[in-house]
Amino acid sequence: MIVIDAQGLKASRPNRPLFADVSITLSDGDRVGVVGLNGCGKSTLLRIISGEQEPEGGVVRRGRNARVGVLSQAPVLPKGTVREAVGGTWQGEAMLDRLGMSGLIDSQTDQLSGGQKKRVALAELLIGEWEALILDEPTNHLDLDAIAYLEEWLANYNGGLLLVTHDRHVLDRVTNKVLEIDRGKAYLHVPTGWSEGSGYAAYLSGRSEREEQAATAEQVRKNLAKTELAWLRRGAPARTTKAKSRVASATALVNTKAEAPARQGELGLTKDLGSKRLGSKGVELHGVGFSWPNGKRVLSPFDHMLEPGDRLGIVGPNGAGKSTLLDLISERLTPTEGKIDIGRTVKIGYYDQLGRDLDVTKRVRDAVAGDKGAPSLEDINLMKRFWFDGDSQFAEISTLSGGERRRLQLLLTLIEQPNVLLLDEPTNDLDLDTLRALEDFLDDWPGIVLVVSHDRAFLDRTVDEVFALDGQGGASLVRGGVAGWLKQRLERGTKPTQNTKSVSTAKLDTPAKAVVDIPASKSGSLKSASTLKRLVGQAEKALAQATTERDTISAKLIAEASSATSNHETLAKLSEQLAHAQTKVDTAEESWLNFAAEAESRGIDMS
Repeated sequence: MIVIDAQGLKASRPNRPLFADVSITLSDGDRVGVVGLNGCGKSTLLRIISGEQEPEGGVVRRGRNARVGVLSQAPVLPKGTVREAVGGTWQGEAMLDRLGMSGLIDSQTDQLSGGQKKRVALAELLIGEWEALILDEPTNHLDLDAIAYLEEWLANYNGGLLLVTHDRHVLDRVTNKVLEIDRGKAYLHVPTGWSEGSGYAAYLSGRSEREEQAATAEQVRKNLAKTELAWLRRGAPARTTKAKSRVASATALVNTKAEAPARQGELGLTKDLGSKRLGSKGVELHGVGFSWPNGKRVLSPFDHMLEPGDRLGIVGPNGAGKSTLLDLISERLTPTEGKIDIGRTVKIGYYDQLGRDLDVTKRVRDAVAGDKGAPSLEDINLMKRFWFDGDSQFAEISTLSGGERRRLQLLLTLIEQPNVLLLDEPTNDLDLDTLRALEDFLDDWPGIVLVVSHDRAFLDRTVDEVFALDGQGGASLVRGGVAGWLKQRLERGTKPTQNTKSVSTAKLDTPAKAVVDIPASKSGSLKSASTLKRLVGQAEKALAQATTERDTISAKLIAEASSATSNHETLAKLSEQLAHAQTKVDTAEESWLNFAAEAESRGIDMS
């Protein structure tokens, strides 16, 4: 049964068209993911289809008596308690618990944060009966347990589903179609066989094929244009109608330009963006604990050292203190116990989820220029590299989409050249292209990275270990990334394995103390997996350089000894250099073997 039929939809925003002639039919069993670049109009499309906004063109029809549930980007809740907002039923309370809101069930809705309001609205939606659901970024502000539950719920939902999300796991698990908005046009991707089992897989395949076809068509046009241009230059006959027609066609072909890309170039997350040099000392946490003024403990005292090259994810249920930990490291908050020792060369960049540094009344160019008054040429080029070009540089921040604001905030964070990056839910609202660019950038970034995220794909790509907070003050370092943490949680209640080490110095009854310590290395301190990987890589590079130097000197020595004009002093000097070079090789090799052996003994994958 058809639930929603939208045909020929058109929309724009001030000074900028969004899309035209977008059509989508949603029937029972359809699970359609909507994707596209930030600012392309995804949320606008959902508001039009849900009836919240009128289209500038086209029409939206609904099936007779069709009940459609809607989750907007910023839902508005009725006044009252959270319990009342979900109907006061046991079903509502159970759904709140599933989504991590049971602790706030008697709180007033006007006292909730934006993320908490969204979870309450989602809970109220999921207990209802609907022929179709329209969800705008439903996984934002959910923890991993809640996302896993939502995935399962949506996978078993029989009605029509229209979903905007940048969570690749959810897109792959839940969708059977993907509607892509690209440069004002819409492309519907439907799986065509076993190799495209999900709508997300079909989208990736379809987009790749479309780009290849566009590149081929442009090359054909260029080849034809060269031929016609040569014909014109030879002096085309002008008397016959046929010749006149060919001249017109040739001129049009030569003057035709390929469709402009949706964005000019790659996102400006390249090595030349740079970071301040980070010394040997990063950030050291000594007996750090934190409690709110009302006495509620968030973190029990623990120790941890963040060293250059560390890639650490922070995971745990909502309210466990993940953002609080970043606020402590950034010195926005002060520990109630212990101290944080920050290295002299450390420069922290904080990419938080609230956009605290953005004044929405400013223009983009004014925010980037800062105290300079007017942006420099370098600032203007950087804005272009972050896809703020032309009129968008003069746009007021309040008019930007959620994803565009996040991209601007990322620019403002990196322009300061930090060497310690604190990323709090960096994937919220960013489009898939920007996410992949950020992941590529972090691959080679030399500083320390701490990531709070519930995006499993992003965590898998960017971190080596996760720091797990249990919501009761306990903390533990888990090797194997988010997969290792999820595996450990599945095995909860069994004896901990050697893949986990305790970093907490809290009381013995805290969950963090239930893990097994791993013996320290010969140096007396246990290096993190990311540090060990970096040291192995450095040792390999040093060994390769030392070997090359030794082989070069050896070749010179052989050539000198074989020469008819061989000089004893030169031979003696080269022999001495070769001995020193061999010593460097031996030292580098021993260092590499020690680090590699430690990694192997601890089961750390060096690939």
